Amino acid sequence: MSRLAGLLAALWAGVLACVAGIATPSAFALLPRAEAGRVAGRILAIEAHLSLALGLLLLMMSWRLARDAAEAGRGSRMSAELLLAAGTLFCTVAGYFAVQPMMEAARAGQGPWSFGALHAVSSIFFALKGLLVLALAWRLSRPAQTS
Repeated sequence: MSRLAGLLAALWAGVLACVAGIATPSAFALLPRAEAGRVAGRILAIEAHLSLALGLLLLMMSWRLARDAAEAGRGSRMSAELLLAAGTLFCTVAGYFAVQPMMEAARAGQGPWSFGALHAVSSIFFALKGLLVLALAWRLSRPAQTS
């Protein structure tokens, strides 16, 4: 199961890299700013829902791997992989599902925060999620330890 979890995390990291490095920049390079923003928003909505599903799946897989390792006397139920998976979920929920509605309000001139400040916060959560997913993929791809 560790190899499957590592593969899922690596594929997820690839999706995040494609969204950040190819899809959203291409929209802004080819389309008028307002239309590009709508396209990027749709891409990020799809990515957020995918990230939520993959994050939950990897959290459950990491929990199972940690439980099995703890029962075999090779670690704790609170593994680094479990914490990394939980961190990716936090970044997804906070960075998209919490900040995005505030960005819409800021675009309409409501709320205490500017659109630019909220966009920066959302971008930081996205980047942090990418780093956590890479770390998770790295940790899950290491060879199994035998006792």
